[in-house]
Amino acid sequence: MSGLDIFALVVLFILLFSAVAIWVVLAMLPGKIAAQRNHPQTDAITVGGWVGAIFGGVFWPIFFVWAFVKPAASAAELHALRVRVAAVLHRKAIQSGQAK
Repeated sequence: MSGLDIFALVVLFILLFSAVAIWVVLAMLPGKIAAQRNHPQTDAITVGGWVGAIFGGVFWPIFFVWAFVKPAASAAELHALRVRVAAVLHRKAIQSGQAK
């Protein structure tokens, strides 16, 4: 084996290692972003990022975008909003004389 063959093998191994490292970083990226942004579904996004990477990146962009999008409100916030809306509607009904 000549020096050129050894050099070619070293370059090949470096390229393979780099490809695997990039694949791992991209698979972890949606989960890391979701964790940094305190997303409530961080675990699902992390698993989805890995599943998307395993299936060749088909679903990976969906999980990447999901990591940036937070749900509009939590259940407690939705309940508080419903109570406030009901109170406003009740006051409006009283003002218009339609309250019972």
